[in-house]
Amino acid sequence: MSLDARVDAATTDAGSSDAGHIDAGGGSDAGPPSDAGAVDASVASTPCSVGGIPGLCVHVDDCLGENRSTPGLCPGPAEIQCCAPTTGEMCDPTLMPTPNDGAVEAPGLMGCPSGMTRVDTFCMDVYEASLELVSGGTWSPFHNPGTAAVRAVSVEGAVPQGYITGREAAAACAASGKRLCTDDEWLRACRGPGLLRTYPYAGPREDGRCNDARAVHPAVERFGTSADWIFSMLGDACINQLPNSLDVTGDNERCVTDEGVYDLMGNLHEWTADATGTFRGGYYVDTVRNGEGCLYRTTAHSMGHWDYSTGFRCCAD
Repeated sequence: MSLDARVDAATTDAGSSDAGHIDAGGGSDAGPPSDAGAVDASVASTPCSVGGIPGLCVHVDDCLGENRSTPGLCPGPAEIQCCAPTTGEMCDPTLMPTPNDGAVEAPGLMGCPSGMTRVDTFCMDVYEASLELVSGGTWSPFHNPGTAAVRAVSVEGAVPQGYITGREAAAACAASGKRLCTDDEWLRACRGPGLLRTYPYAGPREDGRCNDARAVHPAVERFGTSADWIFSMLGDACINQLPNSLDVTGDNERCVTDEGVYDLMGNLHEWTADATGTFRGGYYVDTVRNGEGCLYRTTAHSMGHWDYSTGFRCCAD
């Protein structure tokens, strides 16, 4: 089979596990080729991907035609690189797309600030938050805001902000005259009056109702391996730009509470005001491992942590 055919046939289902953990392995320690252009069979059988486009690990001399070699994605020596077609759309992690340009918050409901609705005695963002620059324009939802002056907004049809720390989320809420929700407020909104529900909706779990069970871990798809080194790449801007990963706000029309709050389960983890570091609700890979549905709770990270899966929404009195 030609290299082009083998690349076209490659898949990125390298394996994954539950939320936040990726199984180790995925690739063999191949030695250098015995002569120029030769490819070690074990390396050639190792799948990889570039920007979500599947390829194979081969010697750079064998990456021909419309394929392109990308270093750093394969086991073995430096000349063994991920060979993938260039005909597909490639994601450049250095770019800062702003898909939310022009988005505007709707008026608040039941006396609440813009973008919010009333839940019991407090107000909550209807949608997971995205960011605006205080100086004007929107922030790229695929990049950590760092020291940028930003404010939180709750807008329908927006790409919600991942890649954000709990401290940055709290500051963005404060810049909008809001605050991070407390754990009790978040649970009340998700579980309903009396805290009787396990999911934002009544009844048992309904697969696909929320964005909560992506088949392949996005980091595995992005880098074409489940090797341990991808743990250091979870801030990659292209992860949430993969197809069938993060949904825009309001896209899951039935993943909504009776009071009209969307995506409290799945899509992105949501920081709460717990100073020791808590995010809730799971994300688009998993809403089971650390608790079922509304009961999903992660406390393994400080408020200074961020990766592609960490998002937030705001509350107000």
